[in-house]
Amino acid sequence: MTEKNTAAVTGEKEVESKNFIEQEIDKDLAEGVYDHVQTRFPPEPNGYLHIGHAKSILLNYGLAKEYGGKFNLRFDDTNPTKEKTEFVESIIEDVKWLGADFEDRLFFASNYFEQMYECAVLLIKKGKAFVCDLSAEEIREYRGDYNRPGKDSPYRNRSVEENLKLFEEMKEGKYKDGEKVLRAKIDMSSPNINMRDPVIYRVAHMTHHNTGDKWCIYPMYDFAHPIEDAIEHITHSICTLEFEDHRPLYDWVVRECEFENPPRQIEFAKLYLTNVVTGKRYIKKLVEDKIVDGWDDPRLVSIAALRRRGYTPESIRRFVELVGVSKANSSVDYAMLEYCIREDLKLKKPRLMAVLDPVKLVIDNYPEGQIEELEIPNNLENPELGSRKVPFCREVYIEREDFMEEPPKKYFRMFPGNEVRLMGAYFVKCTGCEKDENGNVTVVHGTYDPETKSGSGFEGRKVKGTIHWVAVPTAKQVECRLYETIVDEEKGKLNEDGSLNLNPNSLTILKNCYVEPQLAEAKAYDSFQFMRNGYFCADCKDSRPGSPVFNRIVSLKSSFKLPK
Repeated sequence: MTEKNTAAVTGEKEVESKNFIEQEIDKDLAEGVYDHVQTRFPPEPNGYLHIGHAKSILLNYGLAKEYGGKFNLRFDDTNPTKEKTEFVESIIEDVKWLGADFEDRLFFASNYFEQMYECAVLLIKKGKAFVCDLSAEEIREYRGDYNRPGKDSPYRNRSVEENLKLFEEMKEGKYKDGEKVLRAKIDMSSPNINMRDPVIYRVAHMTHHNTGDKWCIYPMYDFAHPIEDAIEHITHSICTLEFEDHRPLYDWVVRECEFENPPRQIEFAKLYLTNVVTGKRYIKKLVEDKIVDGWDDPRLVSIAALRRRGYTPESIRRFVELVGVSKANSSVDYAMLEYCIREDLKLKKPRLMAVLDPVKLVIDNYPEGQIEELEIPNNLENPELGSRKVPFCREVYIEREDFMEEPPKKYFRMFPGNEVRLMGAYFVKCTGCEKDENGNVTVVHGTYDPETKSGSGFEGRKVKGTIHWVAVPTAKQVECRLYETIVDEEKGKLNEDGSLNLNPNSLTILKNCYVEPQLAEAKAYDSFQFMRNGYFCADCKDSRPGSPVFNRIVSLKSSFKLPK
């Protein structure tokens, strides 16, 4: 989604600054290079999408929408060794969830294999491609490096007829994997190594998730991708910076394959987020080693994981807008993503009471057996969310940290002799506590002042502390999960051997939490603010009817400040 920042105001007219991609598109339209805009998001279905892909999805979709164009979702499924239908389905779900509407334009590169094959035959006939018998290792050796030019393959000057015959035999399955490849014939002395006769087809006797066993030769990405774009009439092929050096090959392919009005590749900076794991091989290992419970484990930043944790499409769209579009790689603080979800939820969600580390408070002078219904606002910052009835009685649960027998200075919660307000209820003065044989507090005691009921207009003495609570008889016991980054922020992401430096505290499971009765009916993805504890979402995998499991989306406070 493209970001529009007001650069200046001249008189009554706003001058909007456009990012460099929009400026290039404007130029192409003005000069008549294209008469429309068509973009695409082209994932390879070899894993789940992550937050970086969200930037690409929203950028490509946003550009198409901005210019009244079209947006395609196309799977670059040219490598059957790593691709699965599971990944295809998850990607479709993610793109739809983010709100990027590809309408009926869902495509697969594998549907174009016949046209790609014909393009390869055309290159052979033009003397622009040849079948090579060198091994992968020999091809690397012949290619040279940045300090020395490559040298021609001994098979480079095969005749057109021989190349056509050999390529047909490759297609018919007469050769083993790696025995022969088709290479473009460009320039082995090019300073751009990508142009040194790159491999464009290889033999791979593997079943493809979409085409089955129809093909045993598969195009390489750098050959397939520009052809896919050209077939779909993509105008602007927006990709990340690592493809900048591949652009000359992209242009060579669409030119030599004789596509009319070919697409144009434009590169932008990837989204790098601090203290997260996005590499597919790392996530795959975390999944296989059962360190996480799947690609959607809430400690990850796959789009499915963020959705499961409780992030919203709106928060991710806002995050992508704040990050913006640039040509230079940089890292974004994870705290910015957390800021965006807080901002999205703070006025939308009810603020309910949940006690995560409970200790019982007995109000000794409150009538035994009495339960009264208190009217409590759902969100003081958004009166439109209304109010709810909350049961109150003689025994309530409070957070263990809200009582101290010998408190430090400026501790305004419960301690012997101190008075606090129970949120939405009454003033309660602490009178003492009970302990077990190990000295652990088991029960806190207090007395309440019936004249101090919230909403009654009481204007007497003031108290400095307000704490939340849940009535014991009606409280529902639930499991809450608290998350931290999966990598150790202080030690860095990687160990010396290249393995991930994992945070042993990335997941804390609290099974003895008590919540207001209505929270027991929470359904998958329902989210709430738990007063003073953060925003929580009912887990989509492990919640059961009447027994939800809550994931903490984000804590309530952060040191992050939005740049001015």
